[in-house]
Amino acid sequence: MSTPAPRSRRAKLGVVRRTERITPHMIRVVLSCDEFTGNGKTDMYVKLLFPQPGVEYPDPLDMGLVREQFPTDQWPTMRTYTVRAWDEAARELTIDFVHHGDEGTAGPWAAKAQPGDQLWFNGPGGAYAPDESAGWHLLVGDESALPAIGAAVEALPAGAKAKVFVEVEDESEEQKFSGSGDVDVVWFHRAGSTGARGDQLVEAVSTLDFPSDDVHAFVHGEAGFVLQLRRYLFTERGLPRDRVSLSGYWRLGKNEDGWQAEKAETARKERAAAGD
Repeated sequence: MSTPAPRSRRAKLGVVRRTERITPHMIRVVLSCDEFTGNGKTDMYVKLLFPQPGVEYPDPLDMGLVREQFPTDQWPTMRTYTVRAWDEAARELTIDFVHHGDEGTAGPWAAKAQPGDQLWFNGPGGAYAPDESAGWHLLVGDESALPAIGAAVEALPAGAKAKVFVEVEDESEEQKFSGSGDVDVVWFHRAGSTGARGDQLVEAVSTLDFPSDDVHAFVHGEAGFVLQLRRYLFTERGLPRDRVSLSGYWRLGKNEDGWQAEKAETARKERAAAGD
């Protein structure tokens, strides 16, 4: 009996065209990619693949082959990033990276990236885009959600009303969005705040006078405040689940590997409790 061939997970190749530091801690990297196809979602994301030093991988990089042929400690480090923009005509993929010095994997890579550097990735995924029929839009997040929030704001139809709450470190980390919607952006700063991360966002949403319950909401970022707002929007406001996009992109004190493992374990326990 023959051994089945590993499932192909051939990655796409991006080549750095240019980089720009758009705030003190946010680096924009523009990649050229002939293989990419957008999916029309404003929270479109890709799985970036960072090789382990000294490991020779198949070319082109295929994660199916890697998982079949390499020990796990030699697999590329995977990091999930939202696409800030995709220019089909120019074949340009824009990704924004939060950078805090030498900490982490993707941020330091972006800080050192030069035109011509290569970056393998899988995707895209994504599930949210602002519903043009909604009475108004609510967008809430921290730095990790800024690319998706910016893409959503710029996708709003002319005159569409939106309330945007974003928490960043300080005024220097604020960004400007383009677009033709009727958008009110409120920035909150952690510097000088005595509360926990995300508390200002929770308070802003929970004290907001909703124009109506005909809202399409997007709440993404650190898992702690996202969970609090999940309870508020679903339990206290009674919003339909299909009108709210929520995701804990990350959890304070954990890297992506640890956070993904925690989410997988939580999902396993929930399935077990439900008898699945």
